[in-house]
Amino acid sequence: MADRGVDLSALPVEVREQLAELDLELSEGDITQKGYEKKRAKLLAPYIVQTPTLAPPPDCDPGPSSAPPPSNASSGSSSSQNRRTRRSHRSSGTRDERYRSDIHTEAVQAALAKHKEEKMALPMPTKRRSTYVQSPIETCTPPDSSSSSDDEGAVEESGAQQQSPDSWMNSSIHGSSTSSSSASSTMSHGESRTPQAPQAQSQQGPAHVPPPQAPPPHAQPPHSLSQPSALAEAFAHARIEVPGAGALGLDGTPLPMAQARARDSCVDLPSNMVVRGMSRGQSRSSMMETADVRRVGKGVPVSSRVSTKIQQLLNTLKRPKRPPLSEFFMDDQEEIVEVPRPDPNTPRPEGRQIIPVKGEPLGVVSNWPPALQAALARWGATQGKSPALTALDITGKPLYTLTYGKLWSRSVKLAYTLLNKLGTKSEQVLKPGDRVALVYPNSDPGMFWVAFYGCLLAEVIPVPIEVPLSRKDAGSSQVGFLLGSCGVSLALTSEICLKGLPKTPTGEILQFKGWPRLKWVITDSKYLTKPSKDWQPHIPTANTDTAYIEYKACKEGTVMGVAVSKVAMLTHCQALTQACNYCEGETLVNVLDFKKDMGLWHGVLTSVMNRIHTISVPYAVMKACPLSWVQRVHINKARVALVKCRDLHWAMMAHKEQRDISLASLRMLIVADGANPWSVSSCDAFLNVFQAYGLKPEVICPCATSPESMTVAIRRPGVSGAALPARAVLSMTGLSHGVIRVNTEDKNSALTVQDVGHVMPGALMCIVRPDGPPMLCKTDEIGEIVVNSRAGGTLYYGLSGVTKNTFEVIPVNASGVPIGEIPFVRSGLLGFVGPGSLIFVVGKIEGLLTVSGRRHNADDLVATALAVEPVKTVYRGRIAVFSVTVFYDERIVIVAEQRPEASEEDSFQWMSRVLQAIDSIHQVGLFCLALVPANTLPKTPLGGIHISETKQLFLEGSLHPCNILMCPHTCVTNLPKPRQKQPVGVGPASIMVGNLVAGKRIAQAAGRDLGMIEDQDLVRKHQFLTEALQWRAQTDPEHVLYVLLNAKGVAVCTATCLQLHKRAEKIAAALVERSGINTGENIVLLYPPGIDLIAAFYGCLYAGCIPVTVRPPHPQNLSATLPTVRMIIDVSKAACILTTLVLMKTLRSKEAAASVNIKTWPIIIDTDDLPRKRPPSIYKPPSADMIAYMDFSVSTTGMLTGVKISHAAMSALCRSVKLQCELYSSRQIAICLDPYCGLGFVLWCLASVYSGHQSILIPPTELESSLALWLSSLSLYRIRDTFCSYSVMELCTKGLGGQTEMLKARGVNLSCVRSCVVIAEERPRLALTQSFSKLFKDLGLSSRAVSSAFGSRVNLAICLQGTTGPDPSTVYVDMKSLRHDRVRLVERGAPQSLSLMESGTILPGVRVVIVNPETRGPLGDSHLGEIWVNSPHTATGYYTIYGEESLQADHFNTKLSFGDPHTLWARTGYLGFVKRTELTDSSGERHDALFVVGSLDETLELRGLRYHPIDIETSVSRAHRSIGESAVFTWTNLLVVVSELCGSEQDALDLVPLVTNVVLEEHHLIVGVVVIVDPGVIPINSRGEKQRMHLRDSFLADQLDPIYVAYNM
Repeated sequence: MADRGVDLSALPVEVREQLAELDLELSEGDITQKGYEKKRAKLLAPYIVQTPTLAPPPDCDPGPSSAPPPSNASSGSSSSQNRRTRRSHRSSGTRDERYRSDIHTEAVQAALAKHKEEKMALPMPTKRRSTYVQSPIETCTPPDSSSSSDDEGAVEESGAQQQSPDSWMNSSIHGSSTSSSSASSTMSHGESRTPQAPQAQSQQGPAHVPPPQAPPPHAQPPHSLSQPSALAEAFAHARIEVPGAGALGLDGTPLPMAQARARDSCVDLPSNMVVRGMSRGQSRSSMMETADVRRVGKGVPVSSRVSTKIQQLLNTLKRPKRPPLSEFFMDDQEEIVEVPRPDPNTPRPEGRQIIPVKGEPLGVVSNWPPALQAALARWGATQGKSPALTALDITGKPLYTLTYGKLWSRSVKLAYTLLNKLGTKSEQVLKPGDRVALVYPNSDPGMFWVAFYGCLLAEVIPVPIEVPLSRKDAGSSQVGFLLGSCGVSLALTSEICLKGLPKTPTGEILQFKGWPRLKWVITDSKYLTKPSKDWQPHIPTANTDTAYIEYKACKEGTVMGVAVSKVAMLTHCQALTQACNYCEGETLVNVLDFKKDMGLWHGVLTSVMNRIHTISVPYAVMKACPLSWVQRVHINKARVALVKCRDLHWAMMAHKEQRDISLASLRMLIVADGANPWSVSSCDAFLNVFQAYGLKPEVICPCATSPESMTVAIRRPGVSGAALPARAVLSMTGLSHGVIRVNTEDKNSALTVQDVGHVMPGALMCIVRPDGPPMLCKTDEIGEIVVNSRAGGTLYYGLSGVTKNTFEVIPVNASGVPIGEIPFVRSGLLGFVGPGSLIFVVGKIEGLLTVSGRRHNADDLVATALAVEPVKTVYRGRIAVFSVTVFYDERIVIVAEQRPEASEEDSFQWMSRVLQAIDSIHQVGLFCLALVPANTLPKTPLGGIHISETKQLFLEGSLHPCNILMCPHTCVTNLPKPRQKQPVGVGPASIMVGNLVAGKRIAQAAGRDLGMIEDQDLVRKHQFLTEALQWRAQTDPEHVLYVLLNAKGVAVCTATCLQLHKRAEKIAAALVERSGINTGENIVLLYPPGIDLIAAFYGCLYAGCIPVTVRPPHPQNLSATLPTVRMIIDVSKAACILTTLVLMKTLRSKEAAASVNIKTWPIIIDTDDLPRKRPPSIYKPPSADMIAYMDFSVSTTGMLTGVKISHAAMSALCRSVKLQCELYSSRQIAICLDPYCGLGFVLWCLASVYSGHQSILIPPTELESSLALWLSSLSLYRIRDTFCSYSVMELCTKGLGGQTEMLKARGVNLSCVRSCVVIAEERPRLALTQSFSKLFKDLGLSSRAVSSAFGSRVNLAICLQGTTGPDPSTVYVDMKSLRHDRVRLVERGAPQSLSLMESGTILPGVRVVIVNPETRGPLGDSHLGEIWVNSPHTATGYYTIYGEESLQADHFNTKLSFGDPHTLWARTGYLGFVKRTELTDSSGERHDALFVVGSLDETLELRGLRYHPIDIETSVSRAHRSIGESAVFTWTNLLVVVSELCGSEQDALDLVPLVTNVVLEEHHLIVGVVVIVDPGVIPINSRGEKQRMHLRDSFLADQLDPIYVAYNM
């Protein structure tokens, strides 16, 4: 450290002054840390004692006598005496003055030092560099080698003598946050080691050994850190060994070269350099290439698939921070979270019950006035020239002095004007007892005094409030609530203030948010009317009518008005006069806000009663000249000063040794926030500095106040030479349990508090339990102070309900019996009565955070956070602490403002150390720590942080942090115990015993019978679809089967039965002619959606080939789509590709060659203009069990599966659909689906040929250019039945939802639509179908029209809502039961309920049964199980390259383990359940509904429970307006949530806590990683289903280019 060995007190006066000035500049943020260090070093250079001590060589163990290692060098080897002196003069940097405590700083540093050994390696979050990330310039600039100043963003602070460019590059990596920071930081965790490294490490014990050539201390870069922070520095470089990952620093980054580690410079890419000249993609790939070369530890190759960050996070979680509280929780079926049973070692209060404490009697003095106004009248008449108030200008010079005469005459003029001149003669605006708002700035006390006393004389009730600055003021609407509850309609203000208020463009005063309409009245003298000679104000003796209303903000932000009666106001003035011993004619300096609290009580009311001269020092002056109040005391020989700890601290910081300052005149220095436990150190430090200027120790008088009880206690001015009152040193652990224990064991977690004197004269006080009934506390118990006195508030104005709870409390004893009749007022202060009836306050109710039954005080946590070396990170000590309720307990959140120049690294380091300090000292885990850019937290009128508004912003996700750290794993200890799965051994006996069927019946259902329904000769004659087409071409050649529409809704192509037959023949002829293509070979059909595809399909069947339909590659995105096409062609071993000319060119293009090998395509036939030929014969399969076509599809888990469909299955399926939907030749249906697989292909290509109805084909791709195409076609063709996909429905809902009026005007009418079926292989998306129905209800769409279908790979169509059968039913199931594979129906709106819609009526010929996937036994209808299906149209099996028979048998020909052992079932791979409904189906039986819950492959097994990703994703998407799509998956045992950000990038970090909260609340799961990505990153297949497994692979391979990755601890 620069001032090592320098005794600051021995420096010349002018040097000390310059140092003090520097300190002030730094604390105000006017100078950077770097500049400060340079200037300070320069000042101190001549005085440094040169003591060249050499560090011991690395191989000898440093003994106690050795010099401290360099990383600790800054802790100084000078004497402790020097250290103490130095500290009293050191700037606290930017620390918030209220919490300054050197004792505490040392405690925090000691606690952090303890963590050295067991420290956790936290992975630093990954952030994309973008405009809103504050990143310091310095981290990208090599340090100036000429001045040996330190690079603040660098890691090398432990003292390497020179920074080689190499080491500088390393530092730039660690300090920067680049777009590929995920890659850079990820890769740099597992560096290769040089051979020397292991031996260097083996010599290294836990002790911190210096590098081989340690520089002499004076050659070190000058540090600005005080001694404790040096400890912290050392702490920052403590090591932790992650198995095989080398030594990691605190944030998990490897330690730099300076730490006795050589680096392999060719491996370390400086990531920001890579990025500068490259696109994102390039830099990422170059990073990935180097990744594969890396080795970890002793040469184990890193799996390049898995990001090291995640590995590191896992290592973190493998070492639990504290033992799990498993024994406290019983596993309850209902997952009710139990509160932990109390620990038997918890300290309990042991004292006797407290006896109420009485203040001295309130004396009666003969000349005390009957009312406060009477005192003013008296002084105005008899002492008119006597000064009442002096106001200062911005420079601290007196601006004007108001005499008592002037004050009286102006107040009378105002009273007269208010009562007589504001309305007409017959009807005045104001009557006595009305409330008026007083809106005056802090710089204008004179106008306020006149307005306040004018109101008292007019007997109207003043309500002083802050001047509103803008419509967006923090807490503005709450002030509106106050004005509304007080019935205020008139506001008094000054002319200057009125001019400054925000105006509308027309010049009227803005209507502030939530405010009632106000009439504004200017009270400057020139606008007031002099009363007539005979008019005198009415001054009655003080009574219980309200005199004025003081505003008070509650913990949750509500602003209420505390009404103070005339008698209370007078009695309070009398009590203060007696307690403070005020004398007539004294001078008082007031630095506090004169509108409320102590500033009003002493500086405006009591001062007038005693004819005191008040000098008001506004906040603005204090900012410009912090010493102004001390100078005023000196110049005016003031006897009393009224200040806060802040003012003491500022004066101390700015004090220059002015010999002409004297504080000897002070007899009382009243510290208004002396009740804050952290005030004691400010008082001590102030006394330390100013004792030399005549300040006497006994004049410091802390006091305790609250708006409700007014002054609770104040320390009386002492007698010179008398012993000063003792302090209480309390154990923080005891305090958290609400008991008083003198701290003995651990000095780190101690709280030193000073007394706030005795109870006020004439008051009675006791301590009661803060929660529950007001039971008297025991003597060693902390409780809320309640006061009975005539001098307190009387009620919350206009809020009688809340009033009773606060102002009319009757304490009860241990047996619950009231101790008397007299009501007490709750003060909101927590404290106890010490020896000699002294009152001690340890906190406020509104700062109380109750976590797991223990109480913590927000102020204490702020103090601890600030003691963790804030100079580098926290801006001006601005820290907010509050709690949010998540998962049945309060969770602590800390939000701090980050200094603009703080580096990412510094911030993260600071956050992780705050976690450890708070855990160590307060034994409580933090839920969330957030850093926001400087000056962005909402402010209170005097510049403090508006806590409730900050909390509100946090909860609604508008805080916009620039850094965030969530720790749910460590602080959420009340999760239910993971479920232990019971071994399942189920046999037929279970049915008898009843284990199995908890429901009433076996869960099975069937569609109606397929046989004997129609005797149409078609079915009997034509087993094959090819025969059906030929028959139709002969019997009804001109019947139009297909109409294809383009984006404009024009029919571009039609196909009659004959045309389709002829085109199929042409294609069959082309296939037959080609050599190399034999019967039974697979042919890939590569066509855009249209009629060519259908013709090619029948052409293949005519030629005896097996068609495989494949979605063509996207011309704009060949690199992503062509490999899938190639894969299907390879897997299906296709002999030939049928396609169009355009697509053929694409397949052979240069662009295609970039992503696949185009030389190895099979034969490609362009079918655009084939010669008119007929095949020699049309192929007829020898058996209906032969394969007709293959259906290839990529499942949501990323599996490509092809299933074989036989001719018999194809016909059975067509017949089933025909029956269900009542399709026949005269019908028309509209299809807006992808025609490549599943039921979409069946409806597009097969159904019309079988049933003869006309299909209007609408390719979904056309909707991109013409959104209304599908709906307008339905209207135009008067379609009754239409089929679509979820992606089409979503497009219409999002794109057309707001345009229903326009569509109506264009004549779109959907009243013709009888059924609109969504074709899908997933759980019905109820929210989407409902919003679609509601949105288009205006266009005549029936609410009953929309339904869904369900198919799977093994059976393309299981359910389809047809025209017959009951409407699909919706049920609400309990999500908690569902996780246990149980189905419990609940009422709509029940908590934790999930609405599920039936997937459509089961098709004719289909039977389903619900089966336990493990035991393969049937289940009861109250169980969730796998859906197994049996039907004539089940696929024959999978088409796989190597023919994995076992897989095929498992999925296609499976038998139940008991029950019905003969039927062969196919396993769908979907979980669902069957419920018998109250509805009847066509056969008159009660209808069995099938509900699909989700894919078995996708379920997440977490904590022994089964979760469906969609449920978690639904919760996540609701968490914040900026979350678009989201997807979840697990990796090892971590839950990863990926969310697309559709708002601005500054919202990215807001999402992290909201996502974590919602998943914890609704699913009882802790999110491990939150990844925020750009829209469109989550892959979605053609059916609109998320490809979660692809996403997972990309995440693990670090290919997502995320905006932000948060690793929750």
